[in-house]
Amino acid sequence: MGTSVCMATYNGEKYVVRQLESILSQLSAGDEVIVVDDCSTDGTVEAVKGLNDSRIVLHINDRNRREVYSFSRAISLARHQYIFLSDQDDIWLPGRVALMTQALQTSLLATTNFDWVDQDERPLQLSHDGVLPQDSSRHFKNIADIFVGKTTYFGCAMAFRRELVPLIVPIPDYVESHDWWVALAGNLVGSNIHLSDKTFWKRSHGNNATSTTSSRSLASKLRSRAIFARSLLDLQKRRRKLDISAATFAA
Repeated sequence: MGTSVCMATYNGEKYVVRQLESILSQLSAGDEVIVVDDCSTDGTVEAVKGLNDSRIVLHINDRNRREVYSFSRAISLARHQYIFLSDQDDIWLPGRVALMTQALQTSLLATTNFDWVDQDERPLQLSHDGVLPQDSSRHFKNIADIFVGKTTYFGCAMAFRRELVPLIVPIPDYVESHDWWVALAGNLVGSNIHLSDKTFWKRSHGNNATSTTSSRSLASKLRSRAIFARSLLDLQKRRRKLDISAATFAA
């Protein structure tokens, strides 16, 4: 069956080795880590190569394309049954892969929680509305909560089965958050299990590739809502064409 970990990197030299080591320690010899680098200008590529691990497959974009494209490309290149998403600067906790792989025996998508840490891996008391197990089957509610900003899904907290890949990729250019896109896909087909477990440390260091704050202008929020609506419509069209559903998976 096997596991593929998809990571997008950009100027992550300082933390990427620590993250990759925390991932590789949980993988088997036949698993893989697909790293798509978005034309880093620091030593990220050299740091990744320096690990000299045959399970790491490195690809470099032809130009800087931002993280949504990089994740879409990484997912499209993944070869195995269980696909995990990973940021470049987090730390996976022991047992994460085993726990989520087990959850994926009965769900197309699995989402966990996490703890915030600072650049030196010290605990941070940052607010975060985590996923709740009791909401796992409340798919319409989850979609509505994403729209109003009540539930925050993080791609780095997700793993999914290969059956969901045709619905997820390619991610359209207009999409501003692969996190939303993947969460919508799982909830749209009625298969997204929420795990209360905190399976990794999410690092906040003031230089993250994606924002850790919710302070956005009204215009930005309205634009995000418009993109959300378009994403939902496009995913629904794609789902109908592919005929992907939780029932199909169960069968």
